[in-house]
Amino acid sequence: MKTAPATDNISSREHFLEAIVQSAIDYAIISMDLDGLVTSWNEGAHRILGWSPEEMIGKPATAFFTQEDRENGVPQKEMTAALHSGRGNDERWHLRADGTTFWASGEMMALRAPDDSVIGFIKILRDRTQERERAERERLLMHELGHRMKNTLSVVQAIVTQSLRNARSLEDASGKLLSRIAAYAHAHEILLQKDWTSATLANLVDAARLTIGLDGSERFTSVGPDVELGPQAALSLSMVLHELLTNAAKYGALSNADGRVEITWDIERRDNEDVLAVSWRETGGPRIAKPTSGREGFGSRLIISSLGAYGEANVTYEPEGMLLIAELLLAKLQFRNDPA
Repeated sequence: MKTAPATDNISSREHFLEAIVQSAIDYAIISMDLDGLVTSWNEGAHRILGWSPEEMIGKPATAFFTQEDRENGVPQKEMTAALHSGRGNDERWHLRADGTTFWASGEMMALRAPDDSVIGFIKILRDRTQERERAERERLLMHELGHRMKNTLSVVQAIVTQSLRNARSLEDASGKLLSRIAAYAHAHEILLQKDWTSATLANLVDAARLTIGLDGSERFTSVGPDVELGPQAALSLSMVLHELLTNAAKYGALSNADGRVEITWDIERRDNEDVLAVSWRETGGPRIAKPTSGREGFGSRLIISSLGAYGEANVTYEPEGMLLIAELLLAKLQFRNDPA
């Protein structure tokens, strides 16, 4: 019986191991000598890092480390850790041949000969950029969620406190609370439909009209161009519209059978800034006396303070009804991030 020569067995085993390494295309598997020069470069390394084996064999493995890491001696620290601890962890940004960066996760280990002497190093890494970006998005999402929850609870707390403070009875307080919180929730729904990025002023006007039961009514008209609002401005203006309509229905133009409300808006250029000019005009309602100083309700204060965060707002009580004129900075209204 013939047996294959030992050299043939070694050669077959080497080819088999080489095939395994080359087939691991999701992993960059790189071997280096004791000086850190590349001695092998698998197909995974070619795909992930961009350099071909011909471009990298014999070259320093530091080529795919960032300039900052090279200056801080990170490659040498990895090799030292591999020698003393058996492996050096690699969780950092690396460079590709085209100069772009990616987040790598891997290890560097000492490469040993049969007599256990160290003859070099082997580095195995994988592109984990997508996983890192996903984790970062989740972290930001949780931070944003916490921030919005805090803001929402603060607003609800203010609504509850002020509604109770200015209520004439428990029934009156209950009605105000339910309507105001419903308006706030409706604004949230509009924003969620656009992934909390924006809402248009027309969307908010239509939602307020629907909430108070004026959908399709000719007694409430609105005219204006499409204007996108950032999330915080959308919530603020939604509450303002709700208060205006509620006041009009209880005391103003919508409290009788003949009154009308008209809201118009347009974008105007003033002092090199875009301004959203808004007019709320009530006509045909009962004559309303201007509230005396210190007697303004929460709704009135909410209207002026909310609009005041974005510009100027003034309310006058004309013989034919209430008139609100607001001039709001468009840049503030369209700001996408809530204040910290």
